Amino acid sequence: MSHIMIDRRVFIGRMGFLCGAASAMWSSRGLADTANVRSVSFVHTHTGEKLTAAYWKDGEYQPEVLQQVNHLLRDFRTNEVHVIDPALLDVLFELRTKVGSERAFHVSSAYRSPKTNEMLRRSSNGVAEHSMHMLGKAIDVRLESFPTARLAEVARSLRRGGVGYYQASDFVHVDTGRVRYW
Repeated sequence: MSHIMIDRRVFIGRMGFLCGAASAMWSSRGLADTANVRSVSFVHTHTGEKLTAAYWKDGEYQPEVLQQVNHLLRDFRTNEVHVIDPALLDVLFELRTKVGSERAFHVSSAYRSPKTNEMLRRSSNGVAEHSMHMLGKAIDVRLESFPTARLAEVARSLRRGGVGYYQASDFVHVDTGRVRYW
């Protein structure tokens, strides 16, 4: 009889494993289905411009929408537009999804021209000489009605690039470079 009990336990354990694996498979398939459209929303704190952009549809980035994003996230001081890394938008999409918010990111800085970056570097000790902002691979944001410190924690948990938390200025820096935190 004990032999049957062991077999039964093994059977139940294996069935539990299979059910868990099937559940995980269905769950990831469901996540993929919801990602047929990826969108982000922005409010630029310096220009007041707003944009909700469905930048990814049916497995493809949308070039015309990316151009709108590039324009909104331009260097507002020089009005220079630069290509924003679509992977940065993916990080923001994932971040907003993970915190369960549909609210807009308030952007304080995105693309910076070399001229703007040098000017900021001379007037602040927190600006890197070779900033990812100059490559269109970094953005400084906060999320409306969401604690900025918590936003930084969630961004770090993604392990998708650099994350800096600037408590005094109330923003989170996110970039698509190597994983690092400050």
